Amino acid sequence: MIIKFAAQLARAKNMIVVENTIISDDIAENYFVCDLNKCKGACCVEGDLGAPLQDEELKQIDKVYDKVEPYLSEKGKRAIQQQGRYVFDEDKEFSTPTIDGKECAYAIYDERGVLKCSFEQAFNDKKIKFKKPISCHLYPVRITKYDDYDAINYDRWDICNPACNLGQQLKVPLYKFLKDALIRKYGKEWYAKFLKEIKKREVESRKKEAGNGK
Repeated sequence: MIIKFAAQLARAKNMIVVENTIISDDIAENYFVCDLNKCKGACCVEGDLGAPLQDEELKQIDKVYDKVEPYLSEKGKRAIQQQGRYVFDEDKEFSTPTIDGKECAYAIYDERGVLKCSFEQAFNDKKIKFKKPISCHLYPVRITKYDDYDAINYDRWDICNPACNLGQQLKVPLYKFLKDALIRKYGKEWYAKFLKEIKKREVESRKKEAGNGK
């Protein structure tokens, strides 16, 4: 009953409903492509806390840590030694530890000064099968979990302005940029339904515009 009411409310506010998820129309209507040459991976350092972690990811981090540790910076290793591989933060959720309250302890600088994820580097080198925390993979989308549904929203932040500009230039919608991450989270069938809803909205929008033009 709750999800039915939430879905009705979402449709009234022009949001997208797919299964037990309610998706902000911002995700369908905005463009986005990470521009690391300009932002330098700022999302790994800005903010008060580390990357949010799901409960099941804690075991995954423990499982792969020994293979990820060689990729870490010395400061990152010390932070993890002092705080643990994950912390229970002030939001009463688990997140990655940080270095002096700044960058994620699992973030590493490359030769260009760009912050990258040690999990992802190990994944790309085929050392582990855990790509990175899903919250990082999905960014700039954030998910708020309720008892009966997930609310999926676009987290706007000025550090991502270069990504918005590049996405606009390349005409890559946010939902396409995050295709792999959304499929990882909800599955291929869910993503196909999401695309169908977007196409339906586009058709309805064109019909409305055509009707207004008469």
